[in-house]
Amino acid sequence: MAEHNVLDQMVNWSDDIFKKFKEQRVAIVSYVPDAGHMRLIELCQQDSSIKTVALTTEEEGVALSAGAYLGGKRAVLLMQSSGVGNCINMFSLLKTCQFPFLTIVTMRGEWGEFNPWQLPTGQATPQVLEACGIHVMRVDESREVADTIEAALKLAYNSYSAVAVLLSQRMLGSKSFGRK
Repeated sequence: MAEHNVLDQMVNWSDDIFKKFKEQRVAIVSYVPDAGHMRLIELCQQDSSIKTVALTTEEEGVALSAGAYLGGKRAVLLMQSSGVGNCINMFSLLKTCQFPFLTIVTMRGEWGEFNPWQLPTGQATPQVLEACGIHVMRVDESREVADTIEAALKLAYNSYSAVAVLLSQRMLGSKSFGRK
């Protein structure tokens, strides 16, 4: 029963984010495949007005977002907290050139985490992003998603800022991959 509730919540917050993407004219969504973003990625793939780009590494999404902005488009990078470490060097592009940027990060290494490899980066993600000059917003409950994503999109694109929205693992539900 609890697993079903988590799936229902995922559908709701994914739908809320997708609606904000449409309202705020997001044209490109890049991602490294992630189960936490799966529903949102599918929604974006089904919409002909949003171009989806599967990446081989998260830092490609930082460059893609900068290029999209230069081409007059709004882009969002979807990633897991473990991908933040891959982007550190590329984040300097955002700060130096003052490109608007939004990433939505599904958190790992928190609530009920089973994989010890996810703990170090998951726990360091907020501080790493802040040290790179990225404004961090955190969502702990699905009812906060829509307002937070709207605020983040406006902050990024109205003030030429880099913004990261962290979706907490407690909200997403912990992964098990068959382990109990």
